[in-house]
Amino acid sequence: MSAIFCDHRNMTSIGDIAAIRFPLPPPGSVTPPDLYFDACEQAERLRTEEAEHLEAASEGLEADPLLLALEDARARKAAADAEIRRLLAYGREFHGPRPYRLDSLAQASGMTISGIRTAYGIREIQEVEHAIHREPNRRTTKSPTKEAPDH
Repeated sequence: MSAIFCDHRNMTSIGDIAAIRFPLPPPGSVTPPDLYFDACEQAERLRTEEAEHLEAASEGLEADPLLLALEDARARKAAADAEIRRLLAYGREFHGPRPYRLDSLAQASGMTISGIRTAYGIREIQEVEHAIHREPNRRTTKSPTKEAPDH
């Protein structure tokens, strides 16, 4: 009997986690308003897919679904941070003869100006170069021998 209770609790937990990951939009938050129902349906579909994925992963790995969801969120955060570093490298190193201003990039990224200066290194510059198939427009103090920050 306790195994059934545990499975039910696990299923409730999975549904809760999916609802946290994909919340329903608050009324009045969708523009145009007539798309609100569609936005709710999309959130429900995403919840269902997430619940199925979490259930399969937790059973297959015999792992706690909350811990799996946290690990997944951490991986998405790391990927977003890496993307931000590449975008900053693009804005400073590849964007025409005049790079984006540090204050504009700081405001858009939620970083400080000094944080922008140290956010990316040669590794990110090389990744952008590879992605867009061209060399940087400007040479900075970030020489190829300078080690990229470990992120």
